[in-house]
Amino acid sequence: MQASKRYDAVTFGEIMLRLSPPGTQRFAQSTVFEKQTGGAELNVAMGLAALGLRPAVVSRLPDNEISRYLARQIQAGGVSGECLIYDADPNARLGIYYYESGAAPRKPSVVYDRKNSAVNHISPREIPDELYSQARLFHTCGISLALGGAVRQTAAEMMHRFKQAGALVSFDVNYRANLWGEEEARAAIEDILPLVDILFISEETSRRMFQKQGELKDIMKSYCAQYGVQVVATTQRQVISPQKHHFGSLIYGAQEDVFFTEEPYRDIQVIDRIGSGDAFVAGALFGLLQYGDLQRSVEYGNAMAALKNTVTGDLPCTSLQEVNAVIAAHHGGGVQSEMNR
Repeated sequence: MQASKRYDAVTFGEIMLRLSPPGTQRFAQSTVFEKQTGGAELNVAMGLAALGLRPAVVSRLPDNEISRYLARQIQAGGVSGECLIYDADPNARLGIYYYESGAAPRKPSVVYDRKNSAVNHISPREIPDELYSQARLFHTCGISLALGGAVRQTAAEMMHRFKQAGALVSFDVNYRANLWGEEEARAAIEDILPLVDILFISEETSRRMFQKQGELKDIMKSYCAQYGVQVVATTQRQVISPQKHHFGSLIYGAQEDVFFTEEPYRDIQVIDRIGSGDAFVAGALFGLLQYGDLQRSVEYGNAMAALKNTVTGDLPCTSLQEVNAVIAAHHGGGVQSEMNR
């Protein structure tokens, strides 16, 4: 699936500042917040860059020093910020979210402060026309649709324009109940599903939001039959405690009419689970873009997700060399060295 394009992938979505109490402290007790860069579609772009591909991110930010901090993080991660749009209005604001880690039996918590942020005033006219012919793949997610208004309109138009230009279109449903209800989400997502080539959706979302019944494999196949989706990926996370998870996945390829999977990663030591689903998306897309191989999509997706769980912040912090070593160890079994040295 190699091709000569400026970007291997372009992603679109809100980029936010994440503020978190240190460690497992609670919002109500902490006097300090650690700042991080966050946003689902940016997380995917950063994962692709970590694996050696050429991604760009499209978003809209206020023209201020906090946004420049974010832009430096993006550039340092190997993602092109040439498509970032800056709002010079002094009243423009950056979306913020607060994340509190969990400790059994207390669950992690998220509080959003993102209404009327700069991205909510984006216009499709701000996206350069030439961008649509410069990427092999376009990716966005349901969080962008959930923001409604201009963000939803821009995401849908970008999906249309990239599809028309011959790019693959990837979409992660990524349902967030504190952003919109299931009925609104289902209607909005059903409108864009005929544009989607690669769909990421959880079993819970399929059963609850889309009200699908039956075996998981039949549910996954139904998106291909109903909407023309070519690839459907479902992650399978088992939460033992906030600090211990098992993680695996199942991917269906309509062209081959084959399901792909592997033994899950067990007893992952979870330092921070935020962004691990996005890391899976990045790894799965890497397997497809780099190798055209859905079994490799499973392997890179699972390894990226497992590794992301072990580091703080939204963004992945890894390399292709490390991911390859983790995949080899996962498949090899036997005695493994307890340290890289």
